[in-house]
Amino acid sequence: MPADHLPDDLKDGLIAVGEAARDLKSPWWIFGGAAMALYGLDEIHVPDIDVLCAPRDARALLATLDGHVVADPGEGLFRSAVFGRAPDQPILIEVMAGLEVRDGGDWAPAAFASRRQVFVEDTPLFVPDIRDHIALYRLFGRPKDLARVEQLERLIA
Repeated sequence: MPADHLPDDLKDGLIAVGEAARDLKSPWWIFGGAAMALYGLDEIHVPDIDVLCAPRDARALLATLDGHVVADPGEGLFRSAVFGRAPDQPILIEVMAGLEVRDGGDWAPAAFASRRQVFVEDTPLFVPDIRDHIALYRLFGRPKDLARVEQLERLIA
């Protein structure tokens, strides 16, 4: 994918993730604002790159990116089996594994059924299908997520 519309910090961070993820064993995805930028939306501010992967891969990815695992208290709307940050990259990278979202009093898995390969320069990256991403944002249900649903729905209309 041409990366001309991506800010330099985001482009460099995405390339760092793609290069660090080359040896991951299980499927992984970039999601959130970074994925929206990869879909072609350029009117959004992307403060970080969110990556969803398997627990073993999350630890390996964080180590490769000079990141660290952060204790997840499992409170609030989200929790992860593994959660970590790599703050010393061109843009903050947050890695999650076993992501769950509170659905009433229960926890529901937040996962993707689809996986689409895209490229930034020659670096392969993976994002969910837009419809799959919309479903995740609906599950999250916060006002900012529902606003993102509207932005993504315009891409498939």
